[in-house]
Order: sequence, then structure tokens, then C-alpha cells
Amino acid sequence: MKKIAKVLFKTILIFVGFIFLYAVSAYLISKITIERESDTKSEVPIYILTNGVHTDIVMPAKNDQIDWSKQIKFKNTKSADTTYQYLAMGWGDKGFYLETPEWSDLKASVALKAASGLSTTAIHATYYKSLKEGEDCKKIMISKEQYNRLIKYINESFQKDASGNFVLITTDANYGKTDAFYEANGSYSLLRTCNTWANSGLKSSGQKCCLWTATDSGIFSKYK
Repeated sequence: MKKIAKVLFKTILIFVGFIFLYAVSAYLISKITIERESDTKSEVPIYILTNGVHTDIVMPAKNDQIDWSKQIKFKNTKSADTTYQYLAMGWGDKGFYLETPEWSDLKASVALKAASGLSTTAIHATYYKSLKEGEDCKKIMISKEQYNRLIKYINESFQKDASGNFVLITTDANYGKTDAFYEANGSYSLLRTCNTWANSGLKSSGQKCCLWTATDSGIFSKYK
């Protein structure tokens, strides 16, 4: 029994030490800023939006560069309303998205699978008619060339069928009347979270961002 207790104690110490090291490293690295590209033209409005945990990137639903509704079809939402002007995209663990509408619903199996990097992922797409800037929503003006890079980054995050269409996840776990889920590429892990994905999207389009971050606060600290 003493040997078992000793092994258990060491295991707990290692686990606690790992969590502490991860938290400190994540905080410090998120403080390292990658600055916005110089001489950026203000041509396309995008937004970063957080619910307090998770960051979405919001874009025009349609402009002269892309019509997202051709892939993220309005009919795939409960409202099927075609008058929405903005589209928010977020990438994350599929289990979290579909099985954890509230933190109280979180299962240990879902959390462990997500942290391990062995889980599948999804993109949550939500249409909005308008956005209100504030602490949880920041507007960023980017150039058309930068938006093309962001389009490429997001497009490559989606799984596609043989015809090149985004793969809809049929589910009743929608959060509202204007959202839908799609199969995504990549695996969620402690090193690649939903906020890491959003931060990388900003980085790909030449916007101010963290060197790396696991949290939404890392991103939003750059836009105070």
C-alpha cells in the first residue's frame, strides 16, 4: 500500500507540475506580440468575437472576393434567413461543440480526449445581422490582399467532400437559429486550442496577434 501511495503521490505531483508549467508558459508566450503589417489598407472589415472563453473570427457574409453562403448555406441553419450580413467562424473540439452546450455538461472523457490531441474537430459557423463593438467584439480593418490570405486559411480548415463542398454535421446541438457545424481538419490539443486557431488566422492575414496563445484573453489583450 505504501508503494502504491508513493507512486500515486508522485503522479499527482507530476500532473500538478505540468499544469503549472503549461499555465505559466501559456501566459508568458501570449504576452509576446506580433505586430500588424505596416501600410495596411483599410478595405475589408473583420471582427474578433469572444463569449468569454472561445474566439470567433467574423467576416462579411459576402463581398466581391467571396460569398461564404455558397458553402455555408443559409438553409443549413434553422432560420434559413438569407438577410444576414456577417458570418462568424470558430474552430474547436467536436466533442466540446456538440456535447457541451454548458460547462456543467462537460464530461471527463470529452475533456481528456480533447487535451490528448486525439479528438476530431469542427467549425462552428454563425450568421449575424449586426455586431456591436465592445470588450468582447473588436473591429479590424484589413486589406483585400490580407483578406484573401484569411479566406485561404479558413477554407483550408474545412474538410471537403469529393466535389469540394464543406461537410455539414447533421445535429440537433445547434446553439441558436442561425448557426451550423461543419467537419474540420486538424486535432484539438493543449497546444492547439480554439483560440490558437483564431490567433493563427490573424497571423496569416498580417494582423496584430500573439506569438502563440491558448486563451481568448491573449488575443483581446492586443486590441485594448
